[in-house]
Amino acid sequence: MAVVVLEAKSREKSGSSSARLDRRSGQIPCIVYGDAKKAEPICISKDLLNKYVHKSNFFSTVFEINGLDKKGQKLIAKDVQFHPVTDSPIHVDFMRIKKGSKVTVRIPFSFVNESASPGLKLGGVLNVLVHEMDVICDPDSIPDKIEIDLTGFEFHHTVHACDVSLPSGAKLPVGGKNFTIATVVAPTVMKKEETTEEKSAEAVTTESTAS
Repeated sequence: MAVVVLEAKSREKSGSSSARLDRRSGQIPCIVYGDAKKAEPICISKDLLNKYVHKSNFFSTVFEINGLDKKGQKLIAKDVQFHPVTDSPIHVDFMRIKKGSKVTVRIPFSFVNESASPGLKLGGVLNVLVHEMDVICDPDSIPDKIEIDLTGFEFHHTVHACDVSLPSGAKLPVGGKNFTIATVVAPTVMKKEETTEEKSAEAVTTESTAS
C-alpha cells in the first residue's frame, strides 16, 4: 500500500473569514476527524492538494499528514468542496483510520478489453452511469481500482453492482443498492443514417426501373 505524505500547518483560527484569508495566501482549509479524537483544523498548500484531489483514486488513497498532533497517523479523504466556477478545492475533510478497523472507501472503475466487446466493435457506445463505488476493506489493502471486463458485451448488455468482482477482502456495504454501473448502447444515430441511405438507394433503383 502506497502512502502519500502531505505537509500541513495548524489553523489557529476557524470560521469563514479565517478560511478566506487562508485561501488568499494559497492555503486550503481542511479538517481531520475520527478515531474518537478531537477534530484538528489544518491547512494544506493549494498547489500540493491539486496534485491529488482531481485524481480518480483520491478517495481511496491513504495519506499521512505532517503537522498533526500525532505523527504517522493514517487518513483517507472523505469529502471535498470545490469552487463552483474554478473547480478548485476550497475545503477537504480527512478521516483518521482507526488501527485494526475496516474502512469504507470510494474506488474508481476501470473498463478493460473494449476491443473484445462485439457491441462496441459494431459501433456501440459504453454508457457509464457510475464511475466509482463504495466498498469496505482493510486499510492496508485498498485497491486502486475495480476492473470491469467488457469481453463478450453485446448491445444492451448491462453491468450491475452485484456483477462486479471485488478484490480479495473487499465487500459492498450492508444494504447497498444493486445499482446500474454501465450499459452498451446501440448506435441509433448510425442506424437512422443507414436507413435513410437505404431508402435513397431504393428510390434511385425504382426510378431507373421505371424509366
